[in-house]
Amino acid sequence: MQTQSFSTTVAGKTITADITDLTNQANGSVLMRMGETAVLVTAVMGERESDLPYFPLSVEFEEKFYAAGQILGSRFGRREGRPSEEAVLSARIIDRTIRPLFDHQLGRDVQIVATVLAMGEDDPDILAVIGTSVALAISDIPWGGPIGAVRIGLSRETGDVLINPTYVERETGNLTFEVLACGKDGGINMIETLAYEVPEDDIVAILEAATQVHQQLEAWQQEIMTAVGKAKQKITRPKTPETISNRFASEFGEQLYQAIFSGQAGKGRIQEVKEVWLETTKDIEVPERFSLSNYFEEQVDIMLHQGVVHDGKRADGRHPDEVRPLFTQAGGISPVLHGTGIFYRGNTHVLTALTLAGPEAAQRIDTMETQEGAKRYMHHYNFPPFSVGETGRVGGFNRRMIGHGALAEKALLPVLPSGSDFPYTIRLVSETLSSNGSSSMASICGSSIALMDGGVPITRPVAGIASGVMIDGEKFVLLTDIQGPEDEHGDMDFKVAGTTEGVTAIQMDVKVDAVPVHILAVALEKAREARLHILKTMEATIAAPRDTISPRAPEIVSLQIQPEQIGLVIGSGGKTVNGIKEDTGVDEISIEDDGTVYITGRNGSAQAAQEKIAALTKVYEVGEELEVTVTTLTNFGAFARIDEHSEGLIHVSEIAPFRIEDPASVLTVGDVVPVVVSKVEGDKIGLSIKQRDGEWAKRNGAAPQE
Repeated sequence: MQTQSFSTTVAGKTITADITDLTNQANGSVLMRMGETAVLVTAVMGERESDLPYFPLSVEFEEKFYAAGQILGSRFGRREGRPSEEAVLSARIIDRTIRPLFDHQLGRDVQIVATVLAMGEDDPDILAVIGTSVALAISDIPWGGPIGAVRIGLSRETGDVLINPTYVERETGNLTFEVLACGKDGGINMIETLAYEVPEDDIVAILEAATQVHQQLEAWQQEIMTAVGKAKQKITRPKTPETISNRFASEFGEQLYQAIFSGQAGKGRIQEVKEVWLETTKDIEVPERFSLSNYFEEQVDIMLHQGVVHDGKRADGRHPDEVRPLFTQAGGISPVLHGTGIFYRGNTHVLTALTLAGPEAAQRIDTMETQEGAKRYMHHYNFPPFSVGETGRVGGFNRRMIGHGALAEKALLPVLPSGSDFPYTIRLVSETLSSNGSSSMASICGSSIALMDGGVPITRPVAGIASGVMIDGEKFVLLTDIQGPEDEHGDMDFKVAGTTEGVTAIQMDVKVDAVPVHILAVALEKAREARLHILKTMEATIAAPRDTISPRAPEIVSLQIQPEQIGLVIGSGGKTVNGIKEDTGVDEISIEDDGTVYITGRNGSAQAAQEKIAALTKVYEVGEELEVTVTTLTNFGAFARIDEHSEGLIHVSEIAPFRIEDPASVLTVGDVVPVVVSKVEGDKIGLSIKQRDGEWAKRNGAAPQE
C-alpha cells in the first residue's frame, strides 16, 4: 500500500491525513486519524451531466459497529441498518459546510462518503468534516475549499476553553457552551451550538477563536494540496444567448423587480412572473444545459440583492429589524393532550403537542457512539406537504425533519428540569401546519408554550428567530425574521434561540463562501432584540409553567433504596416487584443502578406502591422506638414481628431490668409490646423492652427473683 502522511497539531492533539491507494478509484480520498479515532472519506464525481434543477450533492456518514469494537444491533440483526439520527446530523454538518463552496453550474453528481473505521475518545464528526475538505481539495473535482472545522467547549466550573473536547470531557466537564464551527479565510460558514444561556459577546469571542484554528487547518491543507493535489476539471458553463438576456431586460426586468418587492409575503407574485417567462420563451432555441428556469432564479437573486442592499427595500415591505405579526395560544385543543402550544409568525404556523410518561418510556440508544444509553427528552418535527400548499408523500421523516427536531431539542434542553427533580420522559412533537420561513424557530416557541401549558417546570421560556443577510461587496444588510425569497436567495440563514438571559442554540447555513465574524456579531444582537420581542408576546399568553401537570399525565413518585436492596425489591425472577405491581395497579416500576426507584401510576396507585417498597426496604436504626407483635417464644427470648417484612429478637435479658428465667412468664404470642431497637447487625435486629420502658415487665406480672 502506498501512503503519504501529513500531520498537524491542534491544541496538543495530532491530526493526521493519510493519502493512500486504498480507494484509488475515487476522485479524492483520505484516511483521517486523531487519537484512536479513524475516518475514511471519499469524494466521487459522476461522469454524466445531471438535468436536476439543483446541484446534485449527496453526503453519507457511515457508522460501522466494528468501529466501537463491539457486536451491536438487535439479537436478530447484527448488520448495520439505516443511519442513526447522529449519523444524519453529522452528514448534514458536512453538507452544509461544503455545499456553498461548489459552483452549482457544475451540473454533475458529487458524492461524499465518510466511513467511521474506528471510534476512540474523539468524536469522528470533526475528522469527517476536515477529511471531506482534504478529499475534495486534493481531487480533480472543482471546489472552493479548503475549509477548517473545530469544536470548542467552555467549562462551567473552571472557565477553561476546550478545543475538540473528548467524549468524556463533554460528558463530565459540565460545559456551558459547545460550538462546532466551520469556515474559511477568517469567516464562518456553518455553526451548530448548544449553550446554557450564554451572552452574545462570549459567543462572538469563541467564534473568533474558531477562525484561528480554521486558518491553521487551511494552511496545513494547502501544503497537502501542493504535495499530492490534482489539477481541477474545467467547468463548462453554457453561454446565455443575447436573445434571452435582451428579452428579459426589455420585457421582464421591471416586472420581476415589482413582483419581488410587492409588499406581499411569499413568492406567489414571483412565481406568476416566472410562469409567464417560461411560457413566452419556450420556443427560443437555447444551448445545451442552459436552463431558462435557472436563469430566471439568478435574476431574482440579483434583483433581491440590489433592492435590499442598495435601494433599502424589503420583499414584503417590512423594516429590516421588523418581526412579522405574532399569535400564541396555550392549550385549547383537547384535554387528552398533556400540553399544547400554538405559535404564529406571519404565515408560519406551528402546533406543538407535549406527552409525558414515566422513565421506562425513555428512548433506548444503541449506536456506534452510544451503547445502552437512554434519552428522556425527545423533540420531533414534522413538515407535511400541505404546509406549503403542495401534495406529496405523507408520513415518515427525512433528513431535514431530523435536523430541525434536533435543533429545537438542543434549544430547549438548557431550561428543562433535571431528571431527579422531574423524572418524566418528555416528548414534544411540532407539527408545521403552514410554512413561510423559519418553521424550526417557530417550533421552539410553540414548544416552550406547550411545556408551560403542561406544567413542566422549565426555568424560562425559549424563543427563536431566523436572521438573514444580503451582501454585495463590502456592503451588507441584515434582515430579521426572513421569509419567502429572502430565505431562498439570501446569503445566510442564521437561527438563534434563547431566553431573556442568553443564547441556548445557534444553527447557521450560508450560500456564500463564509460570513465575517463582525457581521455575525451584529446579527446576534439583532436576534436578541427580536427574541425579547417574541418572548413578551409568549409571556402575555402564559408567563410561567402551570402549577400542576395535566390530570391525564401519569403520576410519578420516587424513593431511594440501598443498591444492595435492589435484588430484594425485584425478587426471584421478578416475583416481588411484579407482585407489587399487581397488588397496586401501577403502570411501571423502574429501578436505577444507584437504588433510585421510579414508580409510574394513576389514581393514587403510585403512592401505594411506594409505601410497599418503603416498608420492604425499611432500614431500622438503633434507638428507634416501635410497637411490635410477639410471634414466637423460646427459652432465650421472643421473636416479634416489626412489620410485614421484618422480625426482631427480644432477648430474655432485654425484657426486664432484672433476671427472668422464662420469657413465657411475662409474654404470650400475640402481645403487642413497646420496644426500642437495641442492635442492628445486617438483617438481624435486636429489640429491647427494658430500654424502652423499665417498668413494663413489672406491670405485666414479672417480679425480681429473691
